[in-house]
Amino acid sequence: MPVESGSSAAARQAKQKRKSHSLSIRRTNSTEQDRSGLQRDMLEGQDSKLPLSLRSNLLDLFSQIEREFENLYIENIELRREIDTLNDRLAAEGHTFEGADLAKGALKTKASHSTSQLSQKLKTTYKASTSKIVSSFKATTSRAICQLVKEYVGHRDGIWDLSVTRTQPVVLGTASADHTAMLWSIETGKCLLKYMGHQGSVNSIKFHPTEQMALTASGDQTAHIWRYLVQLPTPQPVADISTPCEDDVDFSDKDEADGEVEGPNDCPSIRVATTTLRSHQGVVIAADWLVGGKQVVTASWDRAANLYDVETSELVHSLTGHDQELTHCCTHPTQRLVVTSSRDTTFRLWDFRDPSIHSVNVFQGHTDTVTSAVFTVGDNVVSGSDDRTVKVWDLKNMRSPIATIRTDSAVNRISVSANQKIIALPHDNRQVRLFDMSGVRLARLPRSNRQGHRRMVCCSAWCEDNATCNLFTCGFDRQAIGWNINIPALLQEK
Repeated sequence: MPVESGSSAAARQAKQKRKSHSLSIRRTNSTEQDRSGLQRDMLEGQDSKLPLSLRSNLLDLFSQIEREFENLYIENIELRREIDTLNDRLAAEGHTFEGADLAKGALKTKASHSTSQLSQKLKTTYKASTSKIVSSFKATTSRAICQLVKEYVGHRDGIWDLSVTRTQPVVLGTASADHTAMLWSIETGKCLLKYMGHQGSVNSIKFHPTEQMALTASGDQTAHIWRYLVQLPTPQPVADISTPCEDDVDFSDKDEADGEVEGPNDCPSIRVATTTLRSHQGVVIAADWLVGGKQVVTASWDRAANLYDVETSELVHSLTGHDQELTHCCTHPTQRLVVTSSRDTTFRLWDFRDPSIHSVNVFQGHTDTVTSAVFTVGDNVVSGSDDRTVKVWDLKNMRSPIATIRTDSAVNRISVSANQKIIALPHDNRQVRLFDMSGVRLARLPRSNRQGHRRMVCCSAWCEDNATCNLFTCGFDRQAIGWNINIPALLQEK
């Protein structure tokens, strides 16, 4: 009987070990059920105060984590082999160059380029896998907190701005690039009235604090004040289409029909303004009512903000000082204060509380266009910018922000809820995120191939007193969306 030598026996054992290892990797999926079943049996025998269903759910989640990282590990091994093969090939080719310095330089350039590509592939694979894992955890704790309730469809172009009336009946107003502004029933999503008095894009809409009057700003270099009278239709039962806040299923832009949207044909219209405010030499990008509703302020691309008397439509003050076009203006809900934002990376606070002195303060907290700055009910200003940050300021000490929120996309027209002071951030990347005043992220509104915004989100507006929808957003997908945010549950999860 032949006897194997010691070296050949060791080689055979090593070969069998490698073979068994590769077989175990290929058989991972086939043994998952047996392994999970064994783990459940082990858990049932352990003493734990957790319910069995919860423990089973945790087991499933950890099994998913194990599978994801196992796949990453296998891909990492394959990539390392590719890197080694590439390095060997480049090293062999390097000897064919004439001159040692040239060979080393070319070899280093090729190797670094190839290695960077492989490194980027590893990072992409890792981020994609771990994001799925994180989403699976968050989705279990965020159900029914953020629900899409109603979609308001009828504009023929992107919607720049939206607002909710402060008097009865409570309706939603939208301002669109299709040269119109529309009033909507919040409960039914039906268009109640269309304003067609502007000759250019309608860039903002705000409602009078006590009367049924709307203020719109337009690209035709004017601002219009117009009265409206609407009757609310009978509300229909709202279908439950709840989605977890962290639903981040992406979709292709092909999902959206690019054809013209048929507007509401039976919607009554207004074509003549009650008051027209003229004096700007450029696009009027925003407008707002001062406290009391007797004066309005407008912001324009001519680098100025104008203060008008509503009754006489006369220009009271021209607020100059910004170095570039203005992007937004906002008034304080209880005091005669105005904040203007600009492309010059600053926002300015204008104080009209003393009739004899009109003071101004300049704040330089951003590095790119300040897209909006808004007041809270208290003594804070919140500013958003194209530099992908949002900053919270204290009016009593505005030398530096008290909180900074860093995001992954430019921020557009933000809003802050009056009661709980929750900041709603609309982004260029179609996301809407909710933060508290200290900068803690509370939620991300659902966006999937079935619901949510399909283009840049331009504006957000809170209406906490409405039982159906307490947050509204609009974007360049030509629709406004009404959301129901369970604020107590949202704050409890924080």
